[in-house]
Amino acid sequence: MLRTRTATARSVDKPYSTDIKTLLIASHPYPERSVFNKGLQQAAESVTGVTVRNLETIYGDDTRAIDARNERDITRQHDRIVFMFPTHWFNITPMMKAYLNDVWGSVGPGLWQGKEMLLVTTAAGGASTYGQSGRIGVDLADVFTPMKASALHAGMTYLRPLAFQSISASELPQYQQQLIGRLQS
Repeated sequence: MLRTRTATARSVDKPYSTDIKTLLIASHPYPERSVFNKGLQQAAESVTGVTVRNLETIYGDDTRAIDARNERDITRQHDRIVFMFPTHWFNITPMMKAYLNDVWGSVGPGLWQGKEMLLVTTAAGGASTYGQSGRIGVDLADVFTPMKASALHAGMTYLRPLAFQSISASELPQYQQQLIGRLQS
């Protein structure tokens, strides 16, 4: 995979850096209530080499407003695409689904050949919901098999998701550090 080097100079507001040009697409169906995704987005914004695009900040809640051509142009400039969202009824958010439909939907196989995909998700449910002994009988990361299929169809390498479950506000700093670590690797 071609990995584009970014500037290694760090600033006070971006104390971390990555050598992989990374595009992070963030979405939350209720942004005014977001605690974890806002905190994780702030962590991602502290990494030089990461471009953060929050769908609700850019497009509001209008799933028809997505500028597919512009989003494809931005995506082409990056080597790793990160989708960050709260697990929303065992799925991605409505805006993220609209984004995928508009930006990826009509282009065909191999669209993002050689790029990487990483999912970052949060869920209130824990072991009683996810895992082999949970209500749904699968791990949280496995709920997103359709995203894996989308990555493979687009020619991407699908990376092991970063899935936070049984989330706790007191652990947000640890979640932020885990995200920064994954963005740097």
